[in-house]
Order: sequence, then structure tokens, then C-alpha cells
Amino acid sequence: MPTATPVLSVVIPCYNERATIHACLERVLTSPVESLEVIVVDDGSRDGTRDLLTRGPALDPRVRVVLHARNGGKGAALRTGFREARGRFVVIQDADLEYDPHEFPKLLAPLLDDRADVVFGTRFGGGPHRVLYYWHSVANGWLTTLSNMVTDLNLTDMETCYKAFRREVLLRLDLEENRFGIEPEMTAKVSGLGVRVYEVPISYHGRTYAEGKKIGLKDAFRAVYCILRYGLPARAQRREHAASAGTFQEAPIPGPSAAADRLVS
Repeated sequence: MPTATPVLSVVIPCYNERATIHACLERVLTSPVESLEVIVVDDGSRDGTRDLLTRGPALDPRVRVVLHARNGGKGAALRTGFREARGRFVVIQDADLEYDPHEFPKLLAPLLDDRADVVFGTRFGGGPHRVLYYWHSVANGWLTTLSNMVTDLNLTDMETCYKAFRREVLLRLDLEENRFGIEPEMTAKVSGLGVRVYEVPISYHGRTYAEGKKIGLKDAFRAVYCILRYGLPARAQRREHAASAGTFQEAPIPGPSAAADRLVS
């Protein structure tokens, strides 16, 4: 393992992704980033994914593999990966090739410029995307709108995988959700901190259920619960910030370090 502290930690939750995990790691490791670590959390895979994580690109010294004894869900895997992260910035990368690691510089630019503390990559910002399920896009729009109504953010894609954080911000989130509910939970709790949030357009190469897509209808209902469960207290927290400060002030976050200037080649 490299001794130098990495600038970027890439956390990859992984469950039964035998067909894509090596290609995903290769894309991450060849992304235009000079200083990174990759944390793969295998969440109890049963399809041979774990065997693949003992050879090939998984043996790169920048990669660390953490194994869950049983499947706990995306949220559980992310919490493990976040605890392991050592970088100044942390980004989430799914293992299914729907998102392109070569777009990391887009996510990191507002962080490096000290304009943001959290960056969401939006699939609805004009970037190229595979044409797939209409009702998925409708549901995503409804969930994002409901989330915005509760949190008072104006995001266009709350459910996006691509979220990048300053690590010190991420450490302030007391995350609880085990499955896909972690997406609205993270969004709500970020809003409660009063930090600077940006969105940047990204491409999206969605896959079908036949190709291994896992999110389903029950996750949409859980998302509604999570938006209300975590969003309402977060809204109250923002109001407390405003009341105590007289006027709302964003939480102070240290600017980029010299190491961050060398992040993108």
C-alpha cells in the first residue's frame, strides 16, 4: 500500500459484479488522477466476484479490498468504505460501469477551486446517456422534487451515484441506511450541515435488469420514507444555523491543500 496520503479516495460498493468489477477497476485506475486510493467493499458476493478481487487490477497497490461476511446493502458497504478512506476528497463509484471514472475531474473541479464542499454529478444536465426506462426517470424526478421540497436544495438528480465530498464533511454525516436509502439520507444530512453544494453534468450509461440492475420499486418507497425521516430534521437544523447566526452562513471548510493542486494530471 502506498505510504503517501492520497488526495482522492474512491469507494466502490460491490455485490455480485463478476462481469464488470475488473473493467471498473481498470477505468478507475486509468482515470486522470495522480494521487488516489481505491477501496472496494465486497458486500457478500456469491457469484465469484471475490475470486476476481484476488487478481488482475485488484492487485494494484492503490487498491484495498474489504470483505463483508454477508450482504448488508449498498449503504452498509458505503459506510465501511467511508471509514477506510484516507484521502482529502472521497467519491462514490458503482461497480457496474454506469458511470465513467474519467469524469472525476468534473466532480473535483468545484472542490479544488474551493467553491464547494459536496458535488453531485447530475445525469440530467445535458450529458450523453443511454436511453432506457421512462418510468425510472419519472420516479427519479418525483423523488428529487420531494427531496428538494423538504431540504430546500434545488438539485436535479438526488439519486445519482456520483457524489464527491471533502472527507471532513463526510465524517460529520452519521449515516444509518443499509440499502439504496442512503442516497436520500446523505442528501438530507448534507443539507442540514449548511455546506456548499454544487452539481455538474455527467454522462450515464445505464444498464437493464437483465444486465444486473438491482434497484427496484420497494427502494422507491423506502426513498420517500428516508426523505421525510432525515430531511425534516435536517431542515430544522438549517433553521437553527440561521437563527444562531442571525443570517444563514455556510459552515467553514478549509480550502484545498497544495497536494490537491496536483490531483488532476
